[in-house]
Amino acid sequence: MPTVADVKTVPFDPRFPNQNQTRHCYQSYVDFHRCQKIRGEKYEPCQYFKKAFQALCPNAWVERWDGQISEGTFAGRI
Repeated sequence: MPTVADVKTVPFDPRFPNQNQTRHCYQSYVDFHRCQKIRGEKYEPCQYFKKAFQALCPNAWVERWDGQISEGTFAGRI
């Protein structure tokens, strides 16, 4: 079981200064998939983006986007 000291959140990103983190969520999701596409699935720095979107995005959004990617209908440029 993680302790309170082990729990961390995404650090401040000056590109998204407002309290609403929806754009940060979406951009982290897209950046993760771009990173994996360019560098491969084993590239460790891509995991930063994965942790960021998992912390910021609702699970329903991630599931829907994953489905759209697999169907080829995702609106973002990956």
